[in-house]
Parts: sequence; structure tokens; C-alpha cells
Amino acid sequence: MSSDRSADNHSADNHSADNHDLIRVQGARENNLKDVSLELPKRRLTVFTGVSGSGKSSLVFGTIAAESQRMINETYSSFVQGFMPSQSRPDVDVLEGLTTAIIVDQERMGANARSTVGTATDANAMLRILFSRLGQPYIGSPQAFSFNVASISGAGAVTIERGTETTKERRSFSITGGMCPRCEGMGTVNDIDLGQLFDDSKSLAEGALTIPGYTADGWGVRIFTGSGFLDADKPIRDYSTRELHDFLYKEPVKVKVGDINMTYEGLVPKVQKSFLSKDREAMQPHIRAFVDRAVTFTTCPDCGGTRLSEGARSSRISGINIAEACAMQISDLAEWVRGLDEPSVGPLLRTLQETLDSFVNIGLGYLSLDRPAGTLSGGEAQRTKMIRHLGSSLTDVTYVFDEPTIGLHPHDIQRMNELLLRLRDKGNTVLVVEHKPETIEIADHVVDLGPRAGTAGGEIVFEGSVAELRKSDTLTGRHLDDRAALKPTVRSSTGVLEVRGATANNLRDVDVDVPLGVLVVVTGVAGSGKSSLVHGSVAPLPGVVSIDQGAIRGSRRSNPATYTGLLEPIRKAFAKANGVKPALFSSNSEGACPNCNGAGVIFTDLGVMASVSTLCEVCEGRRFQASVLEYRLGGKNISEVLAMPASEAEQFFAAGDARIPAAHAILRRLVDVGLGYISLGQPLTTLSGGERQRLKLATHMGESGDVFILDEPTTGLHLADVEQLLGLLDRLVDAGKSVIVIEHHQAVMAHADWIIDIGPGAGHDGGRVVFEGTPTQLIADRSTVTGEYLAAYVGAQGE
Repeated sequence: MSSDRSADNHSADNHSADNHDLIRVQGARENNLKDVSLELPKRRLTVFTGVSGSGKSSLVFGTIAAESQRMINETYSSFVQGFMPSQSRPDVDVLEGLTTAIIVDQERMGANARSTVGTATDANAMLRILFSRLGQPYIGSPQAFSFNVASISGAGAVTIERGTETTKERRSFSITGGMCPRCEGMGTVNDIDLGQLFDDSKSLAEGALTIPGYTADGWGVRIFTGSGFLDADKPIRDYSTRELHDFLYKEPVKVKVGDINMTYEGLVPKVQKSFLSKDREAMQPHIRAFVDRAVTFTTCPDCGGTRLSEGARSSRISGINIAEACAMQISDLAEWVRGLDEPSVGPLLRTLQETLDSFVNIGLGYLSLDRPAGTLSGGEAQRTKMIRHLGSSLTDVTYVFDEPTIGLHPHDIQRMNELLLRLRDKGNTVLVVEHKPETIEIADHVVDLGPRAGTAGGEIVFEGSVAELRKSDTLTGRHLDDRAALKPTVRSSTGVLEVRGATANNLRDVDVDVPLGVLVVVTGVAGSGKSSLVHGSVAPLPGVVSIDQGAIRGSRRSNPATYTGLLEPIRKAFAKANGVKPALFSSNSEGACPNCNGAGVIFTDLGVMASVSTLCEVCEGRRFQASVLEYRLGGKNISEVLAMPASEAEQFFAAGDARIPAAHAILRRLVDVGLGYISLGQPLTTLSGGERQRLKLATHMGESGDVFILDEPTTGLHLADVEQLLGLLDRLVDAGKSVIVIEHHQAVMAHADWIIDIGPGAGHDGGRVVFEGTPTQLIADRSTVTGEYLAAYVGAQGE
């Protein structure tokens, strides 16, 4: 009897644990999903396709990954959960078979000035241990090589009680850190132009200070005039040496101004604390303009920008110090580490070698470990995060990727595909949201969402293999094998932008003429120097409008209408038609529903549990007071207008009583960039990455500029939408604009009038112009990697 039961237990076919090889989703309704149900195979590579805004991210990130992370967070104690971001349960009926989800998204890495590629991947930590063990002369523990640890020493008397006796002993301590004392580990020092802080011909009472917020009658100035250190009526140029020192550099000291106790300190440290401690990008525009005007950042003269103390730079291994190792291109550093033969640190060398080789294999060998993490593009940041997972011994994990091929040349996409397959072959479930056919091709299973975007999407239109997708009649299936043809004729340039002696980053004294009045595409492998050339030498010129990959800042109250400036003419038109104030038609101002303050939903904070949002019972999600909704324009109230898709609103504001030319022009641009389906009042936080970038493009198109720079505008675009983008680029050029596009997508290259190819490789193997000419000439020459891939794409046959 027992032997029979034992045989049953060992029968692989009947083991109950083997029945859990699917992830089951039933009734998913997150964002625009329409009661979606599907089964995904575990330990396989599943690619999710569909037009931008069809619901891919809502299903993969907002439902499957979000619920996995929420359930893991709930295993921690309430105390620990209090320190973690609260997550509400996704709007879904059933989720079964979930495993631990690791999200590798496109979010930029933190812009902390102290964070580098090395610190973000633990490569720096291993290098510090290596130098503390092998470096000569020996200077200390690993923290002696850290630019985030300052050297500290101290001494004094301590009281020790032993039984009934009390004795005093002198003790001292010291911590040897690697931080450069001059720049405090930042690598740069700032120099303030005093002439931008004040007008020395005036007195403080006359308004000498020219710093934003420092008015003559404000507290910022009153503390100076009432401190007793300075004469408020004396011109600053007449100050004595002592007065000037007290005005500019005095250490903090308590003073009484009137009846109030305040802390007085010199103007320079005051400016440094209030302005220079903040991230420049987070500043208000007028503050940022002041900082750019008044402050110059220069390389620290003591450490030469390495951030490290003299001691840390003095210790060497085989003639190389840690600063030089971190400044090396990672591919070169990997070779240097490979040449170190030291059995005493063998395991450390092997781990460090594997990490550095992962950088090279993933196409990031051109970076250096001292590269600030905040300067990485979205694609580079995503691949840097992948480094941590490639060497992981975890298995049966769900890895979730958001368009991992962003920023990759066709040459590099093949390597990315191999990495995704490696993760799958270790026994993991890999879920990928992707538009590129090269990555769709390697899928074991494909889920296509659609049929369109926004409210016209949110449904599963296909599930199956790639071969079955090709035969299907879905939008993705029909366009999977699309190939853009070369244009029979190209436009002639109307002039050139001369770039001479460009040396930014890895550029090697580049001279190039960028044609004007045509569509110019700048190509090259990732890290070859495309962005350095365009953003470093062309973008700063007058009359140039640059649209980069930077994220849109905005709260859940921000929407396309507020971001594009569309709401302003609409509010004024409503006010004029009804004889009331424009402020009534803003949900952030007087017209807001008093119950939800114009949010449309009520947020209930449940402490360590997830916050709950419920529809406002007073305005029923309309966000406005009932009295405001009685005012109409063209038969619609403001809430109904904000609920319109952009394409419908474009027609609404084009003619009749609701005709508003300013609003119509903005809506026309939204439709042009393929965002006709998004509603005007949709929160920016719900837009996908591709939608946010195209919203920026639509906004910038209204600016007056002769030259437009676009950085990978196909990011997040479905195969069917690329053709629409090409039409938009053509319209810009035909309107007399010059368009320069940094792009890897072969359809955009084939459509170009002129191609500038940077290479031949990445990092120090790139930085040169390897081709200038038309797409036809590039294919005929086939002298570059780009030429080979473009020829294969358009189906050109070799001679």
C-alpha cells in the first residue's frame, strides 16, 4: 500500500505542483482595460503588442506586476509597511499563479549628484575592496576609497566607571574616507558672480539686491538692514573691508531684528543654501535663469573632478589608481581586471569581471563607472538596472520589461534579445511590452491588445504564436512585415549649419555640415556620439527647438488641456459667452467642487494600508460645482468639453458658436502627433511613455523656431503609427522648417533626405562621422553597420 503511494508521489505526470504553470488573469479593468481575461505560460517569453495607449502597460505593469508587488509588501509587518509606498489592489476579479515580479522599466535613475554608474551597480563597491587589499601604498579600508565618506578625526577625555572607581582617559579616533575635502566629493566647485547678486552702486534700502525674492521691503533684505552690521543707506561699493566681509561671508550668528530673533549669515552662504542645494531641473524657470546667470560650475582644482582625496589617488594597482580605473571605458576596465592575477582576491576578481562583462554584453561597454547616473538616457538606465539581474541565481521569477530596445541600434537589438532569452532559459517568466518586430520575432507567446487606443482599445484582439500573428487580421499582424521604401527623390538643402571642432564627450574634433530645409537623420550605434553632437553643438544655437526624452512633470491634476495651454483660451471663451470670470472654469480655482477640491475623487488615507480613492458623490467625478456646469459654450459645459477626445474637440472648436482658433490650432497638433484619442481632461499620470513624449512634441510644435531637434520620436510608437509620424515630419519640412532627428528606426532612416552616421563603434571606438549622404548612397556604400542593416531592411540585394 505504502509502496503504491510512494510511486504515485514520484510520478511527475500526476504531481499537483506541476499544475501551476500558468498566470491567470480574469476581469481586468485597470484604466481602459475592458474586462480582460487571459492565461500566460510561465517560464516562457511573452511579448505584449498593440498601438500606444491600447492598454499594454495597464495589463502588464498596472495589473500583473502591481498585484505581485503589493502581495509581497503585505508579507512585511505593519511597521515596515509604514515606510513603503502604499499600493491599492488593481481593478481585477481574479489573479492566480503570480510569482515575484521584478520590474525593469524606463524610469531615469535618480538625479542625485553623488550617484554614478559604479555606485548604482555595486561595481564601485567591489573596486574599493580590491584597492584596499592590493593597492600600494596601503591607505586604509574600502571607505578610504569612497568619495561619499569624509575623513574625520577627534580626541578628548572620556570618563570610565569601573565598580566604585571613576577614571578619566584620553581617547582619540579617526576615520579615513576618500572624499575630496575641497569639493566634498562632488567633483565640481561653484563660483558665484557677485555682480549678479547686487548692484554695488545702490544701497540696500534702494534695492541693491537683484536676487529673486529679495525685495527692499521683504524679510530677505530686512535681516541685513536691521542686523546692525551694515549701513542700509550706504552704497555697497563704499563698504569697508569689514562691512563687505560681514555682508558677503559672515558666519551664522543670532541677531534681533525689531522684536524678532533671527539668524544672520552672509549673502554668499545664504544663496548657496537656498538655491544651490536644489536640483536645477526642479527649479522654477525664473530661479533657474538666475542660477544659470550667477553661478558657474568648474572642475575641482584639487581632485581634478575625480571626487577623491589625494590619499585615495595615491594608492595604485599595476600603475592605475581607483580614479583612473573608474574613468576608463568599461570595456577597457574589464580587460585590465582580466589581467590581474592575484589568488588572494580570486572570488572578488571573478565577480567584478562578470559584472563588467555584463556591461559589455548588454551594449554599455562605452560607459565609464564615474558617469553620473542622472545623465543616462531612459534606455541606458533600463539596461544598467538589468546588470543586477543577469548574474542573479534567482529562478521562477517574473521579469517585466518596458520596451527594452529603446535607444538601441538594430546592431544592438540582437544582443538584447539574447539577454532576454538567457533570463527565460534560467527558468524565469519574461513579460515584454514591445513594438519592434525584431523582438516580437523571438516571443514564445504574443498577446496583442487593441483594436485601437484609449477608449477604442483595452481588449485582447490576438493570443498565440508569432506565425499565427502574421496570419491574423489585427493591426499588428498586418504591419509586422511593413518596410518603408526609399523615397524616389530627396529634397535639396537651403543652407547648412556648420559644426566645427566638436569635442563633447567622445567626439573627436568633429567637423560636419548639417543641411537646412530638409529631414536630416543622425544615426549610429548606442554610445557612438549622436546625442553629444546634436545636443552639444546644434541645440544651443539660436532658433533651435530641442525636444528631448526628459519626463513631463505634473501632478494627477495636470492633464493635456493644462499642459498644452489649451485650457486658457477655452476658459476665456466660456467666460465671455456667459459673462462670468474665467476662474470659474478651472477645477483648480474658484469653479472647483468644494467636496473633492476639483479632483473628482476623494482620497482616503488608511495609514499603513493603501489609500482608497472613491468617486466624489457631490460632483460625480465632474470636478466642478453644479452652478458652473450650467454655463455652456456651443451646447456643452466645461466638464463635457474636457471629457472629449482631442479629435472630436478639434471639430467642435473649428466652427460655429464654439469656434476658438487658438484652441483649434493646439488640437490640430495633438491629432497630428497621433494623440486624437486621448481625452482633454485625462490625468498626465495615466499617459504611457510614448504618449507623454508626443504630447511634448505637440506642445513644442507651436513654438517659433526654424530648426527642430527630435530625440528618437518613434519611442513607444506602434508599427502602424510610424507612417503617421513620417507624415508629420514631412509637413514640418514642407512648412519651411529644418528637422534633425536622432533615430535608430530604419523606417525613419529610409525616409530621410540626408543621413549623418556617427561611429564606427561606441565610446572611444566612435565619435567620428563615418558617412554623410542620402539613404540611397548609404545602402550602396554599405561601408557602415547602419548601411548594412538599412540595406537588409529595405530588401536591397547585394551586387
